[in-house]
Amino acid sequence: MREPEGVLDARYSSPGARARDWAEAERLLTGAGLFWLSTVRPDGRPHVTPLIAVWQGGALHFSTGPGERKERNLAGNPHVVLTTGTDSWTRGYDLTVEGEAVRVTDDGRLRELAAAWEAKYGPSWHYEVADGHFHHGPGRALVFAVRPRKVLGFGKGEPFSQTTWTWDG
Repeated sequence: MREPEGVLDARYSSPGARARDWAEAERLLTGAGLFWLSTVRPDGRPHVTPLIAVWQGGALHFSTGPGERKERNLAGNPHVVLTTGTDSWTRGYDLTVEGEAVRVTDDGRLRELAAAWEAKYGPSWHYEVADGHFHHGPGRALVFAVRPRKVLGFGKGEPFSQTTWTWDG
């Protein structure tokens, strides 16, 4: 995946603000502990839920149990937004990642992701992998990857800024 150039939107930015580098946004995605996943219900209503996610290989990865609301929503509409940041208006940086959630079923890739989950979130997030699923105790989970099509970054405080990164296709 090519590294996109950040474009500052002066309409929503303080004088003197600068576009952020993609490397900085990737660092924030890698370190973020909590994300909010937005999906669309079959009747068109939005659904938002907090979850943990791992940035790896140019994509954000999250999991959900079979039959959960988010999994049922994704079956009908794979377009999602994942959001992370801080709950302050005057400090921090927020990111929204827009893309399509694609199921990861390759056991080798899932083992890499399971190791990344445990490295980031600790041993309580240890997963076994079999048959294209994460397994944790008696439960199993589906894993999805979201390669960004568009990412918005919002700098808060002085200077306020809005940076946009986009990918072709």
